[in-house]
Amino acid sequence: MASQHPTIVTIADLKLPSRPVDGHKGTFGRVLVIGGSPGMSGSISLTAAAALRGGAGLVTAAVPASIQAIVAGFEPSYMTVALASGQDGQLGDQSNEVVRGIVAGKSAIAIGPGLGQSAAASDFVLSVIREAPCPVVIDADALNLVAKARVLERSEFVGDWVMTPHPGEFARLTGLSIAEIGRQRAAVAMEFAAAHGLCVVLKGAGTVVTDGRRLFVNTTGNAGMATGGSGDVLTGLVAALIARGADSFNAAAISVCLHGLAGDIAAEQHSQPGLIASDLLRCIGDAWLRFPHNPSD
Repeated sequence: MASQHPTIVTIADLKLPSRPVDGHKGTFGRVLVIGGSPGMSGSISLTAAAALRGGAGLVTAAVPASIQAIVAGFEPSYMTVALASGQDGQLGDQSNEVVRGIVAGKSAIAIGPGLGQSAAASDFVLSVIREAPCPVVIDADALNLVAKARVLERSEFVGDWVMTPHPGEFARLTGLSIAEIGRQRAAVAMEFAAAHGLCVVLKGAGTVVTDGRRLFVNTTGNAGMATGGSGDVLTGLVAALIARGADSFNAAAISVCLHGLAGDIAAEQHSQPGLIASDLLRCIGDAWLRFPHNPSD
């Protein structure tokens, strides 16, 4: 059960991983992002690029072979791995050896953006979260597949997970209505996180981050960020901070704050109506400079 008196965490309390002067690519972690499908290559591209902007040392995007060239062309600084795809270009069936091969040696994994909700995608998500040797950020289609498969009711699935639902996805995970969630966002997120031993990022105005014991409510960001792809950027940031050594709660809270700061900077430059998700990518560097724990300190 959630604590009756959670520890309220502010921006000043967040613990940002250090960047030692003698660090190298491996020092700052290896992130694997998994997702994408025909027509949804942008989602996973944004996630992978955001993981780089979050400070991860190495980022690999695992995507269906049908879209590998598109994803690879979005940003030359990350690597790509082709997954088998079916005749429709969607993710095809993957062997256990493929899953074990791509997750091996990773510091953090993010799965879900643009993945689709086919039977093959469901099997793949379950295999990844079962085999993952590191924390997993579960987002977008992966959240819906986890809810549909009732993963949280199955004892064979145990891991260090960060779930990043918007209210609709959280409704599917919890069985609550969107209205019920809206009335008591912090309380229902805390209860869910505590019951299942994971970290929840309940997105929306005043995004809630909780592990059932600690509670962070974000104060950065604006309504211009309510645009397609914004959540994909956040997912990449969370994975990057985990890969750099932050625990899941701190990684999620730092990322939410940083994401909102990038949105505020982007709105200053482009207006709220004119803001798009790729603007967030371009503003993350400036957001790091405004972050209370400046990484150059």
